Amino acid sequence: MSDLQHYPKIAVLGAGSWGTALAMHTALEFPTMLWSHDEAHAKTMIEEHANHHYLPNIAFPPLLQASSSFEETVHDADLILLAIPSTAFTETLKRLQALHLDSLPPVLCATKGIDHDTNGFLSDTFAHHFPNAQYAVLSGPSFAKEVALKHPTAIAIASDSEATIDFFIPYFHHNTLRVYGNSDIKGVQLAGAYKNVIAIAPGISDGLGFGANARAALITRGLAEMSRLGVALGGELITFMGLAGMGDLVLTATDNQSRNRRFGLLLGEGITAEEAFIKIGQVVEGTNIVKNIYALGKEYGIDLPIVNQVYNILHKNVLPMTSLKELLAREQKSE
Repeated sequence: MSDLQHYPKIAVLGAGSWGTALAMHTALEFPTMLWSHDEAHAKTMIEEHANHHYLPNIAFPPLLQASSSFEETVHDADLILLAIPSTAFTETLKRLQALHLDSLPPVLCATKGIDHDTNGFLSDTFAHHFPNAQYAVLSGPSFAKEVALKHPTAIAIASDSEATIDFFIPYFHHNTLRVYGNSDIKGVQLAGAYKNVIAIAPGISDGLGFGANARAALITRGLAEMSRLGVALGGELITFMGLAGMGDLVLTATDNQSRNRRFGLLLGEGITAEEAFIKIGQVVEGTNIVKNIYALGKEYGIDLPIVNQVYNILHKNVLPMTSLKELLAREQKSE
């Protein structure tokens, strides 16, 4: 049980698998309302007291309610958790602004990505819209289904403000979820976005039948290029060795619960990107963010060979086999 002295309302915006899993976790201790933009989806969740579309056969805790009303969900909330796709981030902030709240409650972002319009951090976009609000980022190796099933999980909550980190931790650090604070909000955000792109590459390699050696090489060298870009953008190197960096990358690149990995597998098996999207049926964040990471590499003059090849496959119609052969044919260099 948390040390909090009262039972505040938590508003979770985004009823996909991740938002639902986090809402189910907070509702083990605190009243929580889960918002879906789809009225029919919300109605089904209310009737079934579950989100069978994304997390089949896992019932909601008693303190969790669903809603399709954005205003109702946010009203009187003491904490807002954002779990929407990165492509909907700015639109969601504008909807919050349109409510004309006297003051915005502290916001915790579980969305992993980069602002698609500015190539900047989502925290910067948030600060532009709400310069005086408390904001932190949640990230780390965590599949939604395992969180919903109460399997042991460790994550990080990052903010520039230690007081903000301390505010959020009691809401999440309970039962089977362990939370670590992290002051490197830039590094945590970059790692959360970057790993989605890198995870596609081992999927492609496995789909082509290249084996465990190639998979390990892609993950390790992917971590190296993630770290290079992250430090150039103001992150701390140690962050990329932790939960938000190596932890999340290993999880996402090696387990078939990862949509990014499964997408890569399908490409490696010869299925087109369009067909792969249909088969997966949910957002594949790495395919959205690869343009932004590719552009940041060019802007900062950072060599990102794996990201560049994923970009070539998705946006220049280069065959997966050709791209991986090009990676192997690169000039020899020191590690």
